[in-house]
Amino acid sequence: MNRALTLISFGAILAFASTQSMASGNIEAGKNKAATCFACHGTDGNAVDPQYPRLAGQYNVYLQQVLHEYKDGHRNNAIMKGFVATLSEQDIEDVAAYFSSLPTKLDTLNGHIQGDK
Repeated sequence: MNRALTLISFGAILAFASTQSMASGNIEAGKNKAATCFACHGTDGNAVDPQYPRLAGQYNVYLQQVLHEYKDGHRNNAIMKGFVATLSEQDIEDVAAYFSSLPTKLDTLNGHIQGDK
């Protein structure tokens, strides 16, 4: 039993450490690198047009994952694919750090889910 708890604890520590390493990034550098994002997603990450996602306050690791998915083709959007094509790993970490650091203005999902009226 003790061995099982030790293994579970060790696994949890590794998972936490890998999540923390993915969550790195420089917020100020990210703000500069995200300048092209502002046209659609807003300078504060709270897009006004409902066709563009609000990025402010999203989880850092989630934003990194999404950017990687656009870059490697797992998500298909010609505009986003073009923007992320030139981003380095550090750029992705910085941009994610910036948007995840911003306060969200999304207090409810009402009217923000596709199909809502």
